[in-house]
Amino acid sequence: MSNSSSMPQFLLLAFADRRELQLLHFWLFLAISLAALLANGLILSAVACDHHLHTPMGFFLLNLSLTDLGCICTTVPKAMHNSLWDITTISYMGCVAQAFFFVFFMLAEYFLLTIMCYDRYVAICKPLHYGTLLGSRACAHMAAAAWAAGFLYSLLHTANTFSLPLCQGNALGQFFCEIPHILKLSCSHSGYLRETGLIVVSACLVFSCFIFIVFSYVQIFRAVLRIPSQQGRHKAFSTCLPHLAVVSLLLSTGTFSNLKPPSISSPSLDLIVSVLYSVVPPALNPLIYSLRNQELKDAIWKMISNILLKNHENMCCVLSTKLELP
Repeated sequence: MSNSSSMPQFLLLAFADRRELQLLHFWLFLAISLAALLANGLILSAVACDHHLHTPMGFFLLNLSLTDLGCICTTVPKAMHNSLWDITTISYMGCVAQAFFFVFFMLAEYFLLTIMCYDRYVAICKPLHYGTLLGSRACAHMAAAAWAAGFLYSLLHTANTFSLPLCQGNALGQFFCEIPHILKLSCSHSGYLRETGLIVVSACLVFSCFIFIVFSYVQIFRAVLRIPSQQGRHKAFSTCLPHLAVVSLLLSTGTFSNLKPPSISSPSLDLIVSVLYSVVPPALNPLIYSLRNQELKDAIWKMISNILLKNHENMCCVLSTKLELP
């Protein structure tokens, strides 16, 4: 039996044994990460610069983009590094940091999605009270609560997990340091029970948020169906469908990854499912919101047009200066 703190490194699961496939995974992850960085960066810049997006939904969308960037930057760079250099190791402290930040950003994102559901509920079901219930102070407090709850739970979860003695080796059946896979290496009964208690508490919290989301959308759809005009119903649905799609993508992939039957479990399937819930949602969230949010699309195109126009003017100035020189 060895304490986890004395273990110098962990072994991660490789995507492939063949060098060609490893390089293919590297380029694929590079494309996904660059697309996610660009898309989330555009949303952050658009929300920050365009006053039309200085709304509660814009504020929460900005926070959501930060969590998406955090999720991508936590898992993908190390996976790219391992695929490029044909290694499978991660240091002990690197594993601790990766596990902590992954849980932190994923939980913060889930809590933010729950708050955004409340935003849609108030906007559609109680529009006259929207300014009162979702003022700037209330939005800041709710966002801070989401970040703080994710941080505190991740701190407890990670500290308890890495305090357990490990007696099952150091090979993780995952391409990043995920807490359930680290727990499989533990041989401490009391510590495992303590960690199980934390997981039960988190499951109850996640399920409570899920029930709140379902209840809110039942009320939202009932209110939308009572709108007399078809244009009004379409506008209301268009503001809700992106959020519903993001929530469904995150919950479906995460639930299947953690609750899939052991009979269908295999290293290749585990890799695919883990990528689906840890990499795909943060990369697709900006696209989902941008396709259905006309104000956001207008702000992004306006910002891009201004940048291109400014670059064109600067180039023209440089050329005219050169032509004027003797």
